[in-house]
Amino acid sequence: MFFYLSKILFFLTTPIVWIFGLFLWGMLAKKPLRKKRLLWTSLICFYFFSNAFITDEFVRAYEERNQPFSQLTEQYDVAIILGGFSNYDPDQELVQFHSSTDRLTEGIRFYKTGKAKKIMVSSGSGQIMRPNEKEALYIKDFLISIGIPERDLIIESESKNTKENAVNSAEILNQEYKNGKFVLITSASHMPRAKRCFTKVGISVTPYSVDQQAGPRKFLLDHLFIPSVDSLARWQMLIKEWIGFTVYWIMGYI
Repeated sequence: MFFYLSKILFFLTTPIVWIFGLFLWGMLAKKPLRKKRLLWTSLICFYFFSNAFITDEFVRAYEERNQPFSQLTEQYDVAIILGGFSNYDPDQELVQFHSSTDRLTEGIRFYKTGKAKKIMVSSGSGQIMRPNEKEALYIKDFLISIGIPERDLIIESESKNTKENAVNSAEILNQEYKNGKFVLITSASHMPRAKRCFTKVGISVTPYSVDQQAGPRKFLLDHLFIPSVDSLARWQMLIKEWIGFTVYWIMGYI
């Protein structure tokens, strides 16, 4: 139930839904003053949420940044990669990677450079319509196909959310790596919630944030004033994390 409610809540808290709702309400409003106010409000909301500079400031304030790869001197037993960076096209037999794929590529780098002995992928199906499309399973096949031995892969394919990532991973890791060293790899905006979930279940991790969505401040004309579709998507991601963190805190998951 929590899984389905989270999907509905995510839809209702998407800025583009608010903007469209205000615009539609304004178009249908009978009173001229109300119509004018609603249409102006929808326009202001659109500009606010599509402004790249404003979006950067909010995202930067929430994202967690950690020490760079070159400063990590320890060797980890397992690099834990949280999913949500791909989907699978069975017709093409093709893994389709998304913007947060550096969760995977950085995990591979930890393994290939000897900073992690094994790779763990924690991800089941996060999709209501395709519950059997379990990300960790097809990513396992992908990793084997590029030369990573199956013996060095740990697969957790039943989790549907971050809380289950932590709980299910802990069950696996506590069997073979009771006092192991782990590095947790996920997006910078997801790390504040993810690392606390792992701590809550007794797994101590070194956080390694990737997929940063806010770079250095830019005082360029287009960045300061021109609306950006990408900014709307980043707000959607950020609000999802704000709500996720709050709900997890209330539920006692972090």
